[in-house]
Amino acid sequence: MALEEARSRGFLGPGPLSPQVAHAIGFAEAWNAVRSGPPTAAADVGSGGGVPALPLAMRWPATMWLLIETAAKRAAFLAEAVDRLELRDRVSVANDRAERVGRHPDRRGAFELVTARSLGLPAIAAELGAPLLRPGGLMVVSEPPGGDANRWPADGLGALGLGPALMVTVTAGTFAVITCQSAAPDRFPRKPGLPAKRPLF
Repeated sequence: MALEEARSRGFLGPGPLSPQVAHAIGFAEAWNAVRSGPPTAAADVGSGGGVPALPLAMRWPATMWLLIETAAKRAAFLAEAVDRLELRDRVSVANDRAERVGRHPDRRGAFELVTARSLGLPAIAAELGAPLLRPGGLMVVSEPPGGDANRWPADGLGALGLGPALMVTVTAGTFAVITCQSAAPDRFPRKPGLPAKRPLF
């Protein structure tokens, strides 16, 4: 199994895989709490060992996916996993920083869903994810237990073209679900590294 290989290479934490798979499916449940039917195109920012993107790609067989991963070894593993799972026709891997991917003309504003897990501060996830979303699309981010909407200030999200964060709790955890209200301003994302060094909020 691809996720077992990811764990053996140190790309996923130790312990049973079933909770990690369940948490990945939680992203789909959070999406379904707001939308009906799977997204047509999705991007996962910071794909790491393949969670949540690989379980979600298996769950939604008609969805096109872009997995964004900066680390070369992890990106190479993801490409291997995509081949092994026979997903190459609709899942691709970008070994690049999300700041650059978000400025690529074929990828900016191209996705109905953007997912992020363990990506850092909310401001980082929002700035990296917003430019990838098309208006009306959703960003779904895993939250600490119970969630806290105050981590996602409306003014900060609004500067990126995003609406207020909705906290959605499902069996596998809590997720921030954020709607893209308008295309992200041209100045976002900022240069690689700046979203983390100088968070917007």
